[in-house]
Amino acid sequence: VHLVESGGGSVQAGGSLRLSCTASGFRYRTFCMGWSRQAPGKEREMVARIDTSGRSFYADSVKGRFTISHDSAENTLYLDMYSLQPEDTAMYYCAAADGALCAGLYDLNDWGQGTQVTVSS
Repeated sequence: VHLVESGGGSVQAGGSLRLSCTASGFRYRTFCMGWSRQAPGKEREMVARIDTSGRSFYADSVKGRFTISHDSAENTLYLDMYSLQPEDTAMYYCAAADGALCAGLYDLNDWGQGTQVTVSS
């Protein structure tokens, strides 16, 4: 699966951003897609996932502030981020697991190049 992210940028604390991820190359009707992030010096962490069953999953740190969605007609994954804080600063990666639902997955298989999000205080 080929994934291309866009929409990152710099915002002040309290601001919002929308990330997009255009996907192509799926072989199966079932899949899980998600966003992860990695800040300098920190491990990569899962931010949010969604699959073709309609279920979505969020990290506790972003619940209530971030919303993941998928437009099947456009083959595009979105992450709407609100009330951004400096600790949300990271490189954000789009990822996918073709042929699988999200529940029980440790990690996803295919990754995009990432888009930088920087939140200033």
